[in-house]
Amino acid sequence: MLIQLLRRRLRPQSAPLAGVVALQVIATAAVLYLPRLNADLIDLGVVPGDTGAILRTGSVMLAVTAIQIVCSAAAVRLGALAAMSLGRDLRAEVFRRVGTFGGVELGRFGRATLITRTTQDVAQVQGLVLTGCTVLVAAPIMCVGGTVMALREDVGLSPLVLLAAVVIAAAVGLIIRRMVPRFRQVQSRVDKLTSVLRDQLGGVRVVRAFAQEDREEERFAEANEALTGATLGTARLQALMLPVIVLVFNVSTIVVLWFGAGQVGAGRLQIGELSAFLQYLVQILMAVMMASSMAMAVPRAAVSAERIAAAVGVRPAISGPDRPVRWPAGAGHVELRDVGFTYPGAEEPALRGVSFTAAAGRTTAVVGGTGAGKSTLLALLPRLLDATGGSVLVGSVDVRDMPLGELRGHIGLVPQRPYLFSGTVAGNLRYGDPAATDDDLWRCLEVAQAREFVASLPGGLDALVEQGGVNFSGGQRQRLAIARALVRRPAIYLFDDSFSALDTRTEAALRDALHEFAADAVVLVVAQRIATVAGADRIVVLDNGAVAGDGRHEELIETCPTYAEIVRSQASAAVVR
Repeated sequence: MLIQLLRRRLRPQSAPLAGVVALQVIATAAVLYLPRLNADLIDLGVVPGDTGAILRTGSVMLAVTAIQIVCSAAAVRLGALAAMSLGRDLRAEVFRRVGTFGGVELGRFGRATLITRTTQDVAQVQGLVLTGCTVLVAAPIMCVGGTVMALREDVGLSPLVLLAAVVIAAAVGLIIRRMVPRFRQVQSRVDKLTSVLRDQLGGVRVVRAFAQEDREEERFAEANEALTGATLGTARLQALMLPVIVLVFNVSTIVVLWFGAGQVGAGRLQIGELSAFLQYLVQILMAVMMASSMAMAVPRAAVSAERIAAAVGVRPAISGPDRPVRWPAGAGHVELRDVGFTYPGAEEPALRGVSFTAAAGRTTAVVGGTGAGKSTLLALLPRLLDATGGSVLVGSVDVRDMPLGELRGHIGLVPQRPYLFSGTVAGNLRYGDPAATDDDLWRCLEVAQAREFVASLPGGLDALVEQGGVNFSGGQRQRLAIARALVRRPAIYLFDDSFSALDTRTEAALRDALHEFAADAVVLVVAQRIATVAGADRIVVLDNGAVAGDGRHEELIETCPTYAEIVRSQASAAVVR
């Protein structure tokens, strides 16, 4: 999987990579030439005492060294460019793919692991490419070239080089084979630790409110210890690598000196040639060491590549149609025909046989107890979920036949849990329409009953919003989310229990202003409070996923026992309060 990923993703970087190879060849050739020059300096200059030969050979060595430095630096720069570009493209691809995920895919992977795959896993692959551009290209050239040059110096000592390289390669191979499953375990435990951290940071107020700091510390400690244990197991294996290589290297050096000294004494080998052979031995073993360090990075990058490919390769359950139908001109109503929906793995459907029509210019409310399927029903319209039975129509077109972007561009959704992005108030509101003017924003804030408190903020529309909107109260977040949907001026408004944090006076003023503002749009409101839905033009009552009643408030009190029970329970609660 790693090779396939790199082959596909590095194709646009072919020019920088070709430059890396060319420059590394020149730099490595320069490095290999230096021991030969050093041997000449000793044998032709130092031993006979020829100062001119020393200066001439030394000058050549300096020039060769300068070439090696320049080429190596340029190769590293081009390699970094290729690696950073790969990382950028991979992160963008994972981000785009995750952006198409629905609830099914998010539930399958989990948000924590998707964050890890987008950041840490991409960084592992990126780091491998960066290391490869500096090590992987140079190591084989150095190894082969060093062997050839060593053979030129003395054929009799060359088997020692081959034996040392084979021993190192075998030891490294055995260590790496045991490291691959451990790297998978490490990445899995990183996901777990990220998940625990997200829970604790997101729910910090709940943790403090219930005085459960000790319990959460234990959860974090457990996940942290698991990651530490897996990482230490991998580190112990990695720690074996360097001692093994150094041991083989030192033993090889001793053996070469032992046999080489005998040949120098017998007059079959000159001191400079022995020195050059030792340097070539060092270069060959250094190349093997570099390849070993590269080999240590490959297993982890391979695991990361598998995880990236698993995320990128998912085909979302909800996708655009092959033959899209454009948004119908003058779409004046939303219709549900015998709609059913069952969550994956659920034994019972969340919705069954739901049918009703929501007309433009009228407010249609959906009410029911907890778990009745209200939020699920709303999610079917923008295709956050797809009906498993029946049809959801806008005008006369099934929403599954429309392009996703166009469909959602005509819908203004205010979710049950409104979310504000870090930035400014204006930046959040312009999620609805990036081209909206300040006057448009103030108008929508006025309809959402948020103008007064936004105007009182330091900076007004430019007031800072922290991630999630945690610097605002629940009611303020709801009103800002409603204003954001109003800025879009969509054909369909979906309010998923979006008034629950508002007091009755503010809610009543908001509903009156909304009635005028969205006079030509379909307004679909999900709520549990009867006060929210009582003035709706039409009320659909859901009970256990099915329609239990349909009509106006006064009619349903008389004809729908489920609705009447909800009214009585809320009236009783109001009396108790």
